[in-house]
Amino acid sequence: MSNQIIIAGGSGFLGQTIVKYLQKEGESLTILTRGPSRIINKINYIHWDSKNLGDWARVLESAKAIINLTGKSVNCRYTPKNKKLILSSRVDATNVLAEGIQKTKNPPKVWINASSIALFGYSDKFITNEAENPGEGFSADVCRKWEQEYFKHQTPNTKRVILRLGVVLQKDIGLLQPFSKLIKLGFGGNIGSGEQYFSWIHEEDFINILKLAIYQDNFQGAINCTSPNPIKNKEFMQALRKLIKHPYYLNTPPIMAKIGLFLNGTQPELILRGRRVSSDYLQNINFKFKYPDIQSALSNLLHSSKQ
Repeated sequence: MSNQIIIAGGSGFLGQTIVKYLQKEGESLTILTRGPSRIINKINYIHWDSKNLGDWARVLESAKAIINLTGKSVNCRYTPKNKKLILSSRVDATNVLAEGIQKTKNPPKVWINASSIALFGYSDKFITNEAENPGEGFSADVCRKWEQEYFKHQTPNTKRVILRLGVVLQKDIGLLQPFSKLIKLGFGGNIGSGEQYFSWIHEEDFINILKLAIYQDNFQGAINCTSPNPIKNKEFMQALRKLIKHPYYLNTPPIMAKIGLFLNGTQPELILRGRRVSSDYLQNINFKFKYPDIQSALSNLLHSSKQ
């Protein structure tokens, strides 16, 4: 399994996008999955439970990289049971990967762990410094404990990178699909107040950052993985309406949005509250975003999605 890129939690939306791009790079990929071990489209799927060491850990030996995306989706109601699973799924997987890496004779060259800009809490304050103190609330607490678990383990021969993700805008999957449907149904105005910030990144820019993490030795540490231009919900909806060419719309008042999101099984705060985050790290290394503004990003994603 030498020189493989291992993706833990690679079956979700983000994992699918990573697989698509890394296969184009000619990389040999293995996905750690809770499903059965199998080979599909030249990708090795290896069963693991994301909690305990097992035979799966052998794939870490001499790996080029391990990318950990494991974690229960936050797109759910924040019941006590779900909150416990959101935290434990992230911490447990991070812990057992560290144990697996520590037992290798030839450890992976790099360990990339996902995190989230939710670390900084909900705020209109423009946060660009990766060293900013964590915010308050459940989501911020999850990210803080997740990153603490990652950094507490010693892996001296493995470079480490945390990518704190904003919303990754993707072709054909993810957030753009339900929002586009809302607009076509005539509900494409402000969701809630419309003033809440939305920190995002185009999938290609995310992949280019990920490739730096994999291939560039001095790219390391915790990095805010978002575009330099977060926008308000009302600006996002306006840009999306313009490209879909649906000029007629209704705003969704906060109370109606809360009810709709709750009935859809989504915690309302995920949409009705915002974060305004960018990255000093990426600016300092002169990273060039291919899609730095929402107009160019949406135009590319919507116009190329059927090609």
